[in-house]
Order: sequence, then structure tokens, then C-alpha cells
Amino acid sequence: MRKIFSIILILCAIFANAQKKDYSVVAIGFYNLENLFDTINDPNKNDEEYLPDGGMHWSPLKYKHKLHNMSYALSLLGTDVTPRGCAVIGVAEVENIGCLEDLCREPEMAERNYKPILLEGPDRRGVDVGLLYNPDYFTPTRTQGYMLRMKDGVYDAQGDTVHTRFELLVSGYLQGEKVHIIVNHWPSRWGGEEYSRPRRVAAATLLMTITDSLYQHDPKAKIIIMGDMNDDPDNVSCAEVINAKLKATTVGAKGFYNTMWPIFKKGIGTLMYQGNWNLFDQIIISEPLLNAPRSEWSYWKAEVFNKDFLVQKEGIGKGGPLRTHGNGGVWLNGYADHFPTLIYLLREKK
Repeated sequence: MRKIFSIILILCAIFANAQKKDYSVVAIGFYNLENLFDTINDPNKNDEEYLPDGGMHWSPLKYKHKLHNMSYALSLLGTDVTPRGCAVIGVAEVENIGCLEDLCREPEMAERNYKPILLEGPDRRGVDVGLLYNPDYFTPTRTQGYMLRMKDGVYDAQGDTVHTRFELLVSGYLQGEKVHIIVNHWPSRWGGEEYSRPRRVAAATLLMTITDSLYQHDPKAKIIIMGDMNDDPDNVSCAEVINAKLKATTVGAKGFYNTMWPIFKKGIGTLMYQGNWNLFDQIIISEPLLNAPRSEWSYWKAEVFNKDFLVQKEGIGKGGPLRTHGNGGVWLNGYADHFPTLIYLLREKK
């Protein structure tokens, strides 16, 4: 009996020691910043609405408030788990690199020395996706924008170029480990979900050509796909074209896991439309991030960052994200029409 008791004590000690194992954690986020325009007229962009004499009466004061609000929200992402916040944050709906530079100069962002990446694409409104990174955690080595092309004539009757955002690939080293981050903002649901579906299917197909290339070069490529997909996790583009799985245990070699699908199944979303939730702001990861050795970065958990200060408290849209503008262009001095999303990676400390 004493021998059995001793064995139990030893096993408990081993288990307790394993539980105390020291891990490093990094946060990776995405946030649609909802029309982060400056106040300067760019003749090559459809930015007239966001000028001082435009429909939104977009003034330097409003721009400054927008920068402050965005920087405050971004600076808090991930801090519940890791005090220095996100190592990398993908962003959408940004007019130009200057806007991201202004954002990084805001005090909340500047103290972490965030650096911006943005490649200007062919979007008709002139908004693009970008990446913010903390150089203490992430070192970019390659940046490339991929243009979406279609031949259905929906966007361009004269050719096959779709005037939408680049799919932005940024490869680099996350504290010594190679990772690939692809930031997306897929075509909208203008005209209805069914009518516009082929555009997002095409965007997902383009994404697969990018990931296929990465996997061909490295079958163990650690890929993080993020963005405003304008689709939910169970829509065709994500569930079938990408084949991003609901359950991590069903992901095969060179496959993908949708970290946001289990959250969506619980009825949680990132944007509200006519009282209904969607979860367009997704983070999808490749199989090697699920099954990495403990000494390498691997997936831990995901969340929608829907803190109380980001939530509208009254009126139309109550309970949803607190936007910069409400109906009729009324300035709410809010944040954005989407909530941010996050994943956490961990690895054993050496």
C-alpha cells in the first residue's frame, strides 16, 4: 500500500512540475480600422467623402481623434495575456502608409516602437491592408502584394482586373522562427451575398495559390491567414475553397484550421448587421502551427476582442461595435464597425 501511495505522490509531483513549465507567449491580431483616411485629397483615389468639404466633413480634429482611438484599442490587444501586447497586427481599410505612420506615432503605439507595412493596391476607394509589427518580436524579410484577377466582368467590363485590395504576404522571423502572414480584405457583399459570392471564391482561390507556393517551398510552413473575408467561417470561400476546418483534430498535412469557427459557433461575431452577428474577421492557421514541438511556436487559443469600451451602448446598432460614424454620417467619435480578433502562440522557454 505504501508503495502504491509513493508512486501516486511521484506521479503527482511530475504532473505538478509539468504544469509549472515556463512558456513564452505571443499575440497575433487583426483589426479592420474602418476608413482610416487622412484629410489630404489624392487625385488618384476616391477619397472625396473623407475630406473637410466631403460628406463626412472629415477634419484634422476628427482624424486626430480617430488615430487616438485606434491606437488606444490596438495597444490593448493581447495585454490580458502578454503585457507588451501584439507582436504583429494585420489591419484593413487604410488609405496609405502615411496613415499607418501617423498611427504608430501616437503615444500608445510609439512606446512599443511599432513599424508599418503597406503596399498600395488597385482598390477603387483607395483603401488597403497593412501590417504593424513590433521589431522586438518580428523581423520581416519579404513583402509581396498579390492582385486579384477575374474574368466574369463583374468589376471591369474592359478586362479582368478586379479593383480590390492586394492580398499582402509578409514573411519573416517571429523571435527566430520563420512564419508567413497573409493579410486579406476580400470583396464586399455589395449586391447581396449570393450575387457577390464568386468574387470571394476567387479571392480564396488566389489565397490558395499563395499558400500552395509556400507549402511547396516548405511542407512545414507556418502560415497565418488573417483578414476581413466578408464571409463567415462556414461560407463556401472559407469552409470549402480554403477547407479551413472547424475542429483542429481533423486538419491533415498541409491543411488549415479556422481558429474563429468555434467562436462563431457560440454565436459570437465581429460585426453586427440588422441585429445579426457575422464573424468576417478571421484568423486561419496552417497545420504545422497545430502540431509543432513544444520548443517551437504553436497555437494556443483565439478570441474576439469585444471589450466594453468598443461596444455601442444605445440607439441603432446597440450592442455592436461603436463606429466612427453612425447613420447619416453622424460623428460618434467611436472606433470601428468591426471588433478585432486575436490568436495566441506559445512555446517552451529554453
